[in-house]
Amino acid sequence: MVQDARASGAPFKRLFFALPVSDAQRRALAQWRRGLNLRSGKPVPADNFHVTLLFLGDVDTALVPAICAAVDVLKRPAAPPRLLLDRLQVWPRAGALVLEPQQTPPALLQLVYGLQQALLPLGLEAASREYRPHLTLSRDYRGQPPEAASAPEFFLAARHFTLYESRKGVYWPLAQWPMAD
Repeated sequence: MVQDARASGAPFKRLFFALPVSDAQRRALAQWRRGLNLRSGKPVPADNFHVTLLFLGDVDTALVPAICAAVDVLKRPAAPPRLLLDRLQVWPRAGALVLEPQQTPPALLQLVYGLQQALLPLGLEAASREYRPHLTLSRDYRGQPPEAASAPEFFLAARHFTLYESRKGVYWPLAQWPMAD
């Protein structure tokens, strides 16, 4: 496995926690996106569809076992949260076309907060912005949200969440945990 190295020479991985999307959901999302007839941006490969929980960025490879150990003892929701992606939005600053929920389940917010708190002792601090769950459909997108033939209505009921490594545009699962206790 090829690892990147920082200027200091220490190897690192580009990591994030996310809710995976099932194969059937990927196909349905990709088909719905095709119906948008996008004329802007770069479509995200369907294999990369996910809902980010927490982006860690570049993390020293030596910290990965400690990250996993911290998450192993994390209190998780009593039942898997159901996330309804039902709003198509453009995030102009990020240049992204995304699907997001009109309402975020409290259990999902609690999980994200729990991840943030569990990783603080390791020196991994969360972004200062508010968590907004979303699934990115296209990057480098400019303009208004396109007209959709049918309103988006995608339920995600993930049974687990995953720690991924992003390597040259491919997301590699490193570890996964059940969504509910």
